[in-house]
Amino acid sequence: MTHAEKLAALRSLMAQHRIDAYIVPSADPHISEYLPDHYKCIAWASGFTGSAGILAITQGFAGLWTDARYFVQATEQLAGSGYELVKLKVQHAPEYADWLAANLSEGAVVAFDGKLTSVMLAKSVQDKLKPARITVNGDVDLLTPLWHDRPALPTAPAYLLDEKITGASIETKLRRLRREMERNRIGAHIISSLDDLAWLFNVRGSDVACNPVVLAFALVTPDTATLFVDRRKLTDTDKTSLAAAGVALADYTAVEDALRHLHEGTMLLLDPKRTCFALYNRVPASVVRIEQMNPTTQFKAIKNAVEIAHTNQTMVKDGVALTRFFKWLEAAIGHEVVTEISLADRLRQFRAEQEGFVGESFDTIAGYQAHGALPHYKATPASDSELQPEGLLLVDSGGQYLTGTTDITRVVSLGRITDAERSDYTLVLKGMIEGSMALFPKGTRGYQIDAITRKPLWDHLRNYGHGTGHGVGFFLNVHEGPHTFNAAAVDVPVEPGMITSIEPGLYREGQYGIRIENLVLSIDRQETEFGTFMAFDTLTLCYIDTHLIDRSLLDIRHIGWLNAYHALVYRKLAPHLDVQEQQWLADKTAAL
Repeated sequence: MTHAEKLAALRSLMAQHRIDAYIVPSADPHISEYLPDHYKCIAWASGFTGSAGILAITQGFAGLWTDARYFVQATEQLAGSGYELVKLKVQHAPEYADWLAANLSEGAVVAFDGKLTSVMLAKSVQDKLKPARITVNGDVDLLTPLWHDRPALPTAPAYLLDEKITGASIETKLRRLRREMERNRIGAHIISSLDDLAWLFNVRGSDVACNPVVLAFALVTPDTATLFVDRRKLTDTDKTSLAAAGVALADYTAVEDALRHLHEGTMLLLDPKRTCFALYNRVPASVVRIEQMNPTTQFKAIKNAVEIAHTNQTMVKDGVALTRFFKWLEAAIGHEVVTEISLADRLRQFRAEQEGFVGESFDTIAGYQAHGALPHYKATPASDSELQPEGLLLVDSGGQYLTGTTDITRVVSLGRITDAERSDYTLVLKGMIEGSMALFPKGTRGYQIDAITRKPLWDHLRNYGHGTGHGVGFFLNVHEGPHTFNAAAVDVPVEPGMITSIEPGLYREGQYGIRIENLVLSIDRQETEFGTFMAFDTLTLCYIDTHLIDRSLLDIRHIGWLNAYHALVYRKLAPHLDVQEQQWLADKTAAL
């Protein structure tokens, strides 16, 4: 079926079930950002492949609500599908619910699949629509009857990580979680989010592309811990290790039954952002639901000394791979055919040569010229551009290693650069440096770091439509919470031990895009009479193209930071490079 035919079939089912509007979120029962193929419902229904968006379908209109990162991509992918792009004003806001409230009549029925909808999102939709006397049904799956060639759930093996890598055993992490549960008088805790489970049980897998996680749920009480997982994925040795740590195994699908049989009066902790509405509805009315963030989310975000040491080693490996890649690229341009897809393949090869490499942390974004203006662009055979010795190339990429996760963006000149490109590039670099140099009091929130980073662009009446930074896991998801550097008033302070990206950008639609990204570690810098002040240590090790810089736009302190950073990059990477590579990197990191 074409996407237009699928839409017609959905509307037919809606009519049969007397549903006036149907919502399709981008999620799975674990409320993941990146999904197994089995749960890529929006891509199947509409053709849109971005990682954020929601479809809302009525008999007269079908729309995809998504944010500025995907406006151009969505416009192209939705052509001929029957869906229209609706531009979100605020990232991740349920603005489609307001549209439904305004456009549906009293007595209308809105439905969605509760397995694909978080508790928070479901309640938000209910709160928006009930005052308009619109009925909401969160237990309707209209896709399964139509999706005849739907991919099966993944069955790839899972494995446990040694404490020498994680810095803490499963037993230690469970004790820490139970202390927090006891402090809040919690009798049971359901965990659905795959990165939290991976951290808590030191387990990794490959059920989701680029994210080393395994599909599972967990139920933890003061005395028991049950991991609901396809047991075929684990070796006998790992099963024995889990049992020794006090972890029982149960079938992946048995979690609903376990929730139904919770004792009356039990105080059950669940994260409304990371738990699906279907599980929430399986909990008996006699059980007290405590809706708070998973404690493991905060634990996981603050890296221990072992994780930090491993991450620093991983950055050297990644930096070596990137140095060899950019050296190859520079020599290849104008002498051999290089396309966006082929350069991404070559970059993966360079990373794969490094010890402990597992895979990419996300699909490489290689955007040449106008494609660079699409923040989440992924080249396809139809869009694949051949690089020429002119213009800007944006490469946003990352690696998953047994000892850490990387994420880096660089923009390089391929030749014949304009003054406007130099100006935009320099202001983005200036913003990245400002964010990296920030000194701030303990308790600072991410939106304050976001503003510091944007100011050099704001001063020139320029801006970008995505956040400035996201948390990064330890050999885990490249995007993790709870902290974030964006304009939203997220009430999570920046804590020592957090790893976050700093990645300002600037995008000229149809021309070029610029983004420069490093990962930083939050640290305590100094205690004064005014309190504790914090700073960032830059973790990423890769040169920044200085041939694109307009020095008149930088202050002496920005140049000083860049020179010190380049000296660090050379000092850390040179011992792992051959003589020719050392000379090439010395030229790229020469002081301004």
